[in-house]
Amino acid sequence: MAQQVQYYGTGRRKSSVARVFLRPGTGKFTVNAQDADKYLLTAAQRVEVRQPLVVTETTTTFDITATTRGGGINGQAGALRMGISRALLEFNVELRKKLKVEGFLERDARGKERKKYGQKGARKRFQFSKR
Repeated sequence: MAQQVQYYGTGRRKSSVARVFLRPGTGKFTVNAQDADKYLLTAAQRVEVRQPLVVTETTTTFDITATTRGGGINGQAGALRMGISRALLEFNVELRKKLKVEGFLERDARGKERKKYGQKGARKRFQFSKR
């Protein structure tokens, strides 16, 4: 049986994790068994996810299959972008410079700040009363 060529990358953002598989193809993009344009709600998210492909000029070279879990759609879009970038690196290491300059290989460590005791939330306080 012939072995199928595929490239894998994992992306993370906030509490979202994306597993991305690139296979040689025509540019079909599915996320969680749905078309990416249906899954990603805003145009900004669609653009963000496709940025690594545009920068490396590989938009119609691969079929992308991705599974995401955790967090919201925005976090998942960021995770997808990183996962695609890492998978592209597995395909061709020479793309590293282009991807690194754009900041696609950098893990965005920002996450939810924890609630503190004696406060209503992470930053918000209970109402102050002088009398």
